[in-house]
Amino acid sequence: MQQPRSVVFIFLSGFMVERTNLQCYKVNMKRRQFLKTSLVASAAATTSVSNTAETKSRNDDREFYELRQYHLRQGPMLKRFDDFYRDIAVPAWNRAGVSTVGVFDVMIGPDQPTKYVLLPFNSWDAMNDACEKFELDEAVLKSDFANLPPTDPGYIRKESSVLLAFMGIPKLEIPLQVAGKKSRIFELRTYEAHSRKANKKKVEMFNLGEIEIFRRCGLRPVFFGEGLIGSNLPKLTYKLVFDDMAARDKNWGTFVPDPEWKKLSTTPGYTNAEILTNIASVILRPTGYSQV
Repeated sequence: MQQPRSVVFIFLSGFMVERTNLQCYKVNMKRRQFLKTSLVASAAATTSVSNTAETKSRNDDREFYELRQYHLRQGPMLKRFDDFYRDIAVPAWNRAGVSTVGVFDVMIGPDQPTKYVLLPFNSWDAMNDACEKFELDEAVLKSDFANLPPTDPGYIRKESSVLLAFMGIPKLEIPLQVAGKKSRIFELRTYEAHSRKANKKKVEMFNLGEIEIFRRCGLRPVFFGEGLIGSNLPKLTYKLVFDDMAARDKNWGTFVPDPEWKKLSTTPGYTNAEILTNIASVILRPTGYSQV
């Protein structure tokens, strides 16, 4: 079901909130409960497997993710974005309750330069609360970046998707390289389907065995999420972490001929021809201030 325009506009309002926008935001607060109830009900309908107490508990534990893309221009715009996110935005998100903020540059992929920002939330309510706190954060409101003129904007275009974590990996898994302050790269993959039913079948395939095969073959996940809001729905998106491109190529080379994967991927109902219409892949490199 396509989300109403008002829902997308309210949720995806950028962090550069002018005073007039803040007034509108307050007026729309009364509509939040309706929007929240509608979207959560939609997410539950999309992802429910059974009506048991155990399944409900597992659903409640799953995180929501907002994945943003900021399309920029070469030159001063890049430094200005990094200065803002490093010094103001990441600390503001942390103050708003988002303990882990990922910020990434495109290493291999289209639309360069683009900054990817990953924001994990414990629940839908936590996501609403954190976004509100961030938009009202004094440091954000007073920053030069939030008060740039239309003739010299902070970015060319912003895109955003909201994802619900899979049951098979309900929480963001921070890479081991982060604690050791080691270099790393990420592969962000998006699978599109021709119908919600087909998309749910691919989610099921991951939950029932594919994620486990990934781990065994060295494909270490950061998150798996089913698309709730965004472009090219229905879709799912996941991110993998590697030490470098050589490790990526090696681990994918282990996965492709794996006997269990061969069996699973040729099982009727799980073949690519039945449940996928497009696969997109982008290689990302974390910024020096990324917390993922």
